[in-house]
Amino acid sequence: MNIAIAQSGGPTCAINASLVGVFRQGLLTEKIDAIFGSVNGIEGMIGDELINLKSILRTNEDLELLRQTPSTMLGSCRYKLPDAETDPTVYEKILHTLQTHRIDIMIYIGGNDSMDTVVKLSSYLKKNGSDIRVIGVPKTIDNDLPITDHTPGFGSAAKYVAVTVQEIIRDSSVYSIPSVTIIEIMGRHSGWLTASSCLLRVNDEEAPHLIYLPEADFSAERFIEDVRREMAKHKAVVVAVSEGVSVDAEGLEAFQSGATDVFGHKYLSGIGKYLERLVVDKIGCKVRSVELNVMQRCSTHICSKTDLDEAEEIGQAGLRAALDGHTGMMMYFRRVSNAPYAVTIEMTDAGNVANMEKKFPSEWITPDGNQVTDAAIPYFIPLIQGEVDICMKNGLPVHFQRPLQMH
Repeated sequence: MNIAIAQSGGPTCAINASLVGVFRQGLLTEKIDAIFGSVNGIEGMIGDELINLKSILRTNEDLELLRQTPSTMLGSCRYKLPDAETDPTVYEKILHTLQTHRIDIMIYIGGNDSMDTVVKLSSYLKKNGSDIRVIGVPKTIDNDLPITDHTPGFGSAAKYVAVTVQEIIRDSSVYSIPSVTIIEIMGRHSGWLTASSCLLRVNDEEAPHLIYLPEADFSAERFIEDVRREMAKHKAVVVAVSEGVSVDAEGLEAFQSGATDVFGHKYLSGIGKYLERLVVDKIGCKVRSVELNVMQRCSTHICSKTDLDEAEEIGQAGLRAALDGHTGMMMYFRRVSNAPYAVTIEMTDAGNVANMEKKFPSEWITPDGNQVTDAAIPYFIPLIQGEVDICMKNGLPVHFQRPLQMH
């Protein structure tokens, strides 16, 4: 049989590790012949743009380098499949590609929108009498997929956030004058990444002094009160804020593009600049905003070994599930314990995940909505553990370069 792998959604440090996991499991399975990669996610299936991965991943060194290379080697997409009942044309093209290349299994690596593709495509194939199986492997730095304890990509992003915030703390503390530093962190409707900055407490850091998440009510007036209160205690106040925090005041729109993607998600960056202007107007002290933006997605130089290891393992498990006859499912982690840290890999119907979001627990947010409690720390700590021996050349990390024909 032949199999195909596709990657979708935003880049992460670990999504290529999941691809490597599927590929390695494919090599171990005697009945699997060709292993195809779909260029730019489901778009490659629609346009019959596949590459033979065995032709570019020839050695174990190739696999190890790809494993520690961030972003999506196969390219990605944000493509929303239409309803098959009203618009079957796209599905017919996908089925034609699958049949042309004699593909029996497709592994789709992505987030909650990608699981929508798994649900729709597996349902279409079943209804049309096809035995082709489709399995979802999770990924997202946002950690907002339901069912799974956490998602591949999150641990490395959380580690980057904590390390970067710590470095900003050092930078902000050198001057004698009072200051406020506002750090804007990704998180549309869930604040997992921003909340992970609380990890610095385990190394005796007091900052960030304030943490704001989309899950808590936010008031611009209360924000200024919070900052004033912290300035009475600290010369340099550091604030971590999720990009998706909902502000109950006019003016934020001026700092945002207003654009949306095909799934209707708004591009939300701008809250940091808005709050910077608010502090200038209301307090008048030295203030700076820092937008981490995409940097937190692909920073393998400070990635989590646990994250990459688990990403590869869940990729392997996804292919094994398909080989066992499952389809329309997503693999997920179930945490067994925090200390010692242990998880199992299980599966759930992808419909339980598609187009849904897991919020940061309200019980881990302080009553004032401006900080994360210590109860969250045991959840985060295991996910950032371990360092990867990154391949370096000329003092810089080496990345696996995807084939020229894919550019």
